[in-house]
Amino acid sequence: MALSMHRESKQQAMDSKYVRYTPEQVEALERVYAECPKPSSMKRQQLIRECPILGNIEPKQIKVWFQNRRCREKQRKESSRLQSVNRKLTAMNKLLMEENDRLQKQVTQLVYENGYMRQQLHTVSTTMTDMSCESVVISDQPQQQNPTPQHPHRDANSPAGLLSLAEETLAEFLGKATGTAVDWVQMIGMKPGPDSIGIVAVSRNTKGVAARACGLVSLEPMKVAEVLKDRMSWFVDCRCHDVASSIPTGNGGTIELVYMQMYAPTTLASPRDFWILRYTTSLDDGSLAVCERSLTSSTGGPTGPLNGCFVRAEMLPSGFLVRPCEGGGSIIHIVDHIDFDASTVPEVLRPLYESSKILAQKMTMVALRHLRHIALETGSEIQRNGNRQPAVLRALSHRLCRGFNDAINGFVDDGWSVIGSDGVEDVTIAINSSLNRVRCSNYNNISMPATFDGVLCARASMLLQNVAPALIIRFLREHRSEWADFGIDVYCAASIKGSPYGIPCTKSGAFPSSQVVMPLAQNAEHEECLDVIRLGGHAFSPEDISLSRDVYLLQLCSGFDEMDSGSCSQLVFAPMDESFGDEAPLLPSGFRVIPLEQKSTGPATTRTLDLTSALDIGQIGARPANQVDASSQNLRSVLTIAFQFAFENQYRDSVAVMARQYVRNIVASVQRVAMAIATSPLGSHSVPKTLPGSPEAVTLTQWICRSYRIHMGAELLRGKSLAGDAIVKQLWRHSDAIMCCSMRVNASAVFTFANQAGLDMLETTLVALQDIMLEKILDDAGRKILLSEFPKIMQQGFGCLPAGVCISSMGRPVSYEQAVAWKVLNDDDSDHCLAFMFMNWSFI
Repeated sequence: MALSMHRESKQQAMDSKYVRYTPEQVEALERVYAECPKPSSMKRQQLIRECPILGNIEPKQIKVWFQNRRCREKQRKESSRLQSVNRKLTAMNKLLMEENDRLQKQVTQLVYENGYMRQQLHTVSTTMTDMSCESVVISDQPQQQNPTPQHPHRDANSPAGLLSLAEETLAEFLGKATGTAVDWVQMIGMKPGPDSIGIVAVSRNTKGVAARACGLVSLEPMKVAEVLKDRMSWFVDCRCHDVASSIPTGNGGTIELVYMQMYAPTTLASPRDFWILRYTTSLDDGSLAVCERSLTSSTGGPTGPLNGCFVRAEMLPSGFLVRPCEGGGSIIHIVDHIDFDASTVPEVLRPLYESSKILAQKMTMVALRHLRHIALETGSEIQRNGNRQPAVLRALSHRLCRGFNDAINGFVDDGWSVIGSDGVEDVTIAINSSLNRVRCSNYNNISMPATFDGVLCARASMLLQNVAPALIIRFLREHRSEWADFGIDVYCAASIKGSPYGIPCTKSGAFPSSQVVMPLAQNAEHEECLDVIRLGGHAFSPEDISLSRDVYLLQLCSGFDEMDSGSCSQLVFAPMDESFGDEAPLLPSGFRVIPLEQKSTGPATTRTLDLTSALDIGQIGARPANQVDASSQNLRSVLTIAFQFAFENQYRDSVAVMARQYVRNIVASVQRVAMAIATSPLGSHSVPKTLPGSPEAVTLTQWICRSYRIHMGAELLRGKSLAGDAIVKQLWRHSDAIMCCSMRVNASAVFTFANQAGLDMLETTLVALQDIMLEKILDDAGRKILLSEFPKIMQQGFGCLPAGVCISSMGRPVSYEQAVAWKVLNDDDSDHCLAFMFMNWSFI
């Protein structure tokens, strides 16, 4: 009987705990859930009162229903995410298996060629009797891997001849995309995975430069083809891409004749143009192929007229192959193979046109990234900034890049003309007074108010050595006051509104101003960011009253990650109106740093040169005898500077003088910065150079670690008996932000050292670190806590600070879970500096 009563009580408890809802009740609850997934207690009480069919359900049961509903929704999303990852992994596994098969074929071919060569060498060595053996070897060598195809006689001006050429181009392209027609070498750091950009490889021992990429995109094949064929939408180095004619083929494909122009990356090279045949067709396995090649005298067909401002380059069989994936999405193979005719540029610049890696970074990988961004936007996985769509922000970025490219190239058909110099050829001044013609041009990106008579551009190029491009761009971005003249910024901003206050004179000392960064967008790979910069001027004298106004700049920065070595870095900005309209006029100016291939021969010097003088003398000056040979780490790059100014005709000469002097001042500033942050033989990522007036890096590190052990009773670094460079490297790579500041009496504490994490948190460099004061990075609450804890730190030697927020040099808030401060003692146990360690920090 006791057992029966226990069962009845258990059943009653179960009945009171679980409630069966009718379909009407579920429908009513679902309506509320769609509006508010997590209603408050008052909302649930109101729901029961207003909905009679829920009157027999307790508020607690309503709360449990909403909890279960949110849990089911979370499980559904997680299941969907896992299914998506599984589909990506399945497709990636298929792609990797295909890559493995291709590599096996390549290995087999190389083994065969190696054996054949060994046999021929053995035969020649045993039968050699006279010098005629040389001709035997040459005649018996196997055919080179990338021979120049011999085209049969055909009339390529007819549709049948064009179709024959298109089919031949398709076969050669497929041999490069999925076969062994080119000896591909995978780029370092391109790890395959469901979230990676893809597998990227570059060519070796082939005509011209070539790059190949394969990856997964969450787009259907037709959408992929539509996006990539619109080259102007993603390739900012493309000035124009016009389809001259289109011919349908009998197999359902299309042949197009396309004329394309590419910008020159620097002022000392000519732009390129192409006359291309593009063939779009479907393959038997359901894949979609789009291949293209240049029409030349050897291939036949219409070659198009030559343009005297451009160098006619040749596109060898290239294109993309798109295959549908099971469950949605596509597998894509992209091949870019171009002969830029590098012989037409100065020898110092030829690596820009002879590097397959540069082609991969500027063209092939950009195409894959663009497809990935489109897929993320289509799937609503990108958070929008305010009311602006990602496509609008991307269009603003492209306007900045193309406007900057137009300023660098100064095309005659856009109305640009070069004016005479002042006797020194370091800065080139070009003007464009044909704005009516410019506005009607199909290719230009200039948009100016009608109140001005023209645009003036001052541009220069220089060669940098032993300076990473990312370091230069980061410094220029983070410390604008070190090189910019706020008065000229005000002039440019006023000219956008159509009412400049006057022609400023460049000043040797920077006008006092504050900089506030307002991020707009950052792409998925975080290698490019679009910001609005607000510059606030402060008038400290009556003559500066006209400058005490806010200036807004739209700024694009790319290639600022030091770990992404070899990529182009640039900082482009343009003054803008406070309204920030999508069609607001823009006059982009800025900097571009393009790395050159490292050279294993030739002396290396840690200095900068004007590039024009380097071209004149042919070879850089010799290295002093007491310098260590640094050819192994000789980093060379080309820096291009271009600044644009609007002008009225009566002020043209004055604006030209001002612009020329301004660019010269900027060049001098960049040279000083480059000298200061030139890389050490260990590289910019290993151990920083010691600052002037500070102890040696090893000694300072030992003081920091020993003082931490004395005060905290624990080891700061892992490992036993670290010494020499090992202890410096471990402190430099510590995951927490560690920094030291001065302990001056009656003076603000300034930072003297920071490890890599500390520099990243403050968003600065070692050179600019000494300009940052401790009180400037702490918020009000942090300053109060540090002030109250400071006597304790000085008395007992250390102190712990609670979680808080600090401000980087770019004005971005940074949160940290805990901070530790301790006194750093020297060998005499005297106070040397104060060390801080911010744990688990992150940008808010």
